[in-house]
Amino acid sequence: MEGELYRRLTPRETAGLRLQPQGSEEAKAFVNAFLKRSMPKKKDEAIQDILTRKAVVLEHYSKKKTKQKRKKTKGFTAKQRREMRLFEIEPEQQRYAIFLPLHELWKQYIRDLCHGLKPDAQPHMVQGKLLKADLHGAIVTVTKSKCPSYVGITGIVLQEFKHVFKIITKEDKLKVTLP
Repeated sequence: MEGELYRRLTPRETAGLRLQPQGSEEAKAFVNAFLKRSMPKKKDEAIQDILTRKAVVLEHYSKKKTKQKRKKTKGFTAKQRREMRLFEIEPEQQRYAIFLPLHELWKQYIRDLCHGLKPDAQPHMVQGKLLKADLHGAIVTVTKSKCPSYVGITGIVLQEFKHVFKIITKEDKLKVTLP
């Protein structure tokens, strides 16, 4: 056995390893079937020609995968939000003192927003930044409104919707106003 690099396995050795003996018809049939599955676009003659060269490069044919469309996760509908009462503020939470820290945060936000403005900044630049500023936490006073009962309300903006402001007053009253 010394000096042998390659040799055929004896039938007794192949039985112990659960291998088919070399040269068996079953092995040839397996290789042919394997190559037909691996190279479905090649004809039998081409596969046999490849086998005679003793170098087989298997081609990979993947099935075309259909792209699955990602479903965008949608938020809740307006009806669901109302049912869940997501934007309602509980009566025990409707106290002016609770929202004073929110106002302090808002003041810091505005300082940071305006700090980027230089003293020689154009007025329309300042106005543009302030128009886009978030008002949650700002102390506001209604000075003009179509509804005269809103005029004079002062408080911290708690919620800001498209056409509605929810304001908490110093008297711990939650007022809903239209801009």
